[in-house]
Amino acid sequence: MTTGLSFEGWMKAIQAEMESALLRYLPPAAQAPARLHEAMQYAVLDGGKRVRPLLVHAAGALFDADAVELARAAAAIEMIHAYSLVHDDMPCMDDDALRRGKPTVHVKYDEACALLVGDALQAQAFEVLAQGGLEPARQLAMVRLLARASGSLGMCGGQAIDLASVGLSLSLAELEQMHQLKTGALLRASVLLGALAGKSLSEQEMTALDAYALAVGLAFQVVDDVLDATADSATLGKTAGKDAADNKPTYVSILGLQQSQALAEKLRTDAHRALEQFGDKARRLRELADLIVQRKA
Repeated sequence: MTTGLSFEGWMKAIQAEMESALLRYLPPAAQAPARLHEAMQYAVLDGGKRVRPLLVHAAGALFDADAVELARAAAAIEMIHAYSLVHDDMPCMDDDALRRGKPTVHVKYDEACALLVGDALQAQAFEVLAQGGLEPARQLAMVRLLARASGSLGMCGGQAIDLASVGLSLSLAELEQMHQLKTGALLRASVLLGALAGKSLSEQEMTALDAYALAVGLAFQVVDDVLDATADSATLGKTAGKDAADNKPTYVSILGLQQSQALAEKLRTDAHRALEQFGDKARRLRELADLIVQRKA
């Protein structure tokens, strides 16, 4: 049980549970093809803030979701996130050498292996999620939700727009649309998967959680852009200043640093307001909104 813990204690408990769940749901490193399985574990384990799994668990707390089902949903969404990072770092995309404070997968292994790692993690995520013990209609809804958030109308679509936007001048609305897909879609899926692990959602509950997820999804990216412009690589665990070096449109390049920071604070307020109907049971979701906006890495 994690209900009586401080926010920091709760986070550490969920992060530790997540490490165990991911190890349980990933193929053993010794199983053939061993190098691929080893690289999958390298990409997923021992790193990252686990923001998406934390959102899954925080949303699940609203509806007293089963711990096993939450762990399953959180592992699936973290595998999708990890796969996206592996592909995002490859030379054909952002060509980065550092992720989570260690060499990226294509640097540690090779490009072909990194490509297969991403492919295999995506498939593994859906296998894990589909094995849940919920009623079939809700289980199917969760699989469909994750698929849409991951595909061309979600994360992959946002990445395609991002790659096509290098060197271009985007409006603020265009930038927000890109990041609602690239970053926001998977964060929204995290919130809704956690909630759906507890119950089918009413229209009012869905609307409130959507508003929260939209706010924290955009806030996450705004803060990412601020940190890319202000923090160093050692703090971030990835290459700092890369967006500016690659001539990518960001909130900082469009709004400036101070206005970007003000926007992040406004989005934090919006996230809190969206949760009012849930009362104290939404405490962890509120705390995560604060963490997302106030983080330093």
